Amino acid sequence: MAKKQFMTRAQREWKPGTVKKPRSTKVMFASTILVLEAFTIFFGTLAVFGLHFNDPSTVKIIIWVAGLVLAGACIFLPAKLMKPWGYSAGWVLQGTMLLASVIALPLSLVVTIPFVACWWYALHAGTRIDAENEIRAAEQEEWERICCWEMTKERIMSSVTRP
Repeated sequence: MAKKQFMTRAQREWKPGTVKKPRSTKVMFASTILVLEAFTIFFGTLAVFGLHFNDPSTVKIIIWVAGLVLAGACIFLPAKLMKPWGYSAGWVLQGTMLLASVIALPLSLVVTIPFVACWWYALHAGTRIDAENEIRAAEQEEWERICCWEMTKERIMSSVTRP
């Protein structure tokens, strides 16, 4: 018996000549940074928990809740980066991470500050690359329009000049 093949919605809706929607480099860069930060936050939470292992259970619960909420926010936020508030929420998350690092484990600033720098660079470079891609796409479209028009003109002329 043949295996039933499942197609995604995009595959089912595809038609010949359909132009693929360009993906944002800025979103890909920012998403990568946030997911890596989620792993770092989780392991940082383990370190802080280990340092407070003999403290009362309420302190340990607060550590786990705060760490998992921050890590969860880093996992959730990439899905919302295309919203108008997505990048602002990312900056708020970066500030929260810096504050949490200063309070919970000051030595973790050695990791947190480079992540904030990477976040800034991801937004800066991603915006620049997206702008360059838009310019290149516009130039490509113009070239194809001119090239196709010239080819069409040649076909018309060759069909008219034939006996």
